Amino acid sequence: MTTTQHRAEAKAAVRKPEPRPSARERGTRLLAALFLAPTVIGVLVFTVVPIAGSVVLSFFHWNVIDSPTFAGTDNYRAAFTDDTVLVSFSNTLVFMFFAVALQLLLALVLALALDNRLPGWLRSTFRSAFFFPLVLSAASISVVMKYLFNQEFGVINWLLGHVGIDPVPWLTSEDSAMAAVVLVYVWQQFGFSFLLFVGGLNNIPKEIHEAASLDGATGIRKHLAITLPLLSPTLLVASVVGIINALQVFEQPYVLTDGGPGDSTRTVVMVIYQSAFEQLRFGEASAVGVLLFALILAVTALQFRLSRRFVHYQ
Repeated sequence: MTTTQHRAEAKAAVRKPEPRPSARERGTRLLAALFLAPTVIGVLVFTVVPIAGSVVLSFFHWNVIDSPTFAGTDNYRAAFTDDTVLVSFSNTLVFMFFAVALQLLLALVLALALDNRLPGWLRSTFRSAFFFPLVLSAASISVVMKYLFNQEFGVINWLLGHVGIDPVPWLTSEDSAMAAVVLVYVWQQFGFSFLLFVGGLNNIPKEIHEAASLDGATGIRKHLAITLPLLSPTLLVASVVGIINALQVFEQPYVLTDGGPGDSTRTVVMVIYQSAFEQLRFGEASAVGVLLFALILAVTALQFRLSRRFVHYQ
């Protein structure tokens, strides 16, 4: 080994110790940790621990009264062979598709309609009005909507009767019950997507639209070629949040139809609630909850996978 190599090794061996953080830096780190602690503790206590507990509990039979007994994969096998569970997953997927599609379409159309075409005070009024249902309780809204959709004395059928349409059994027919649940859900939830689209439209440079107008692009063609591609990141966020929320729908079908008629509007979260708190089958309910969690992860991962092709960032 040469002298030069010995010197290099000696220099590498004798390294200067890293300077100790000053009192001010330690105080800043401690303050940051204190600010982060409530959020981190909240996520651990109310999210991570319950998820882990549900996964563990899904391998047991437990009715709260007796001690848990190990069940292996029996709860999962029961879920895959239970017609009610399978129908609930089918209903939830159908609900998700129509509710999210209608919610995004309605929010996008209204956001485009209000984009720089009304006075500022009027745009603010509409934004507040569209967002207001979102801050209300879904259960209370569903109670009111249950009366509005009532076949005998509901306001909706009363209005339809004035235009010559016979009363519609909104909540008592398998053909219309899901449609009523979707309409109530969309009416309350579209305000969130609407605000996202309003913010996304405000971030699109006006010069792009002006240049497109000079090139002869107008109306729908301009929105399809310019607005939607530039709005695609906002569309991704709105669709991800919308699908996650729709897959967990509970209040609207529970209050409006109680899952009926039959099982036509029974959703996965309703099955989880009924299995756990009405039938005291917490192991089976946890297994269904784990399957729903896996479905949400799979759908979200698929969305982000597809976003590589359809989402365009400026």
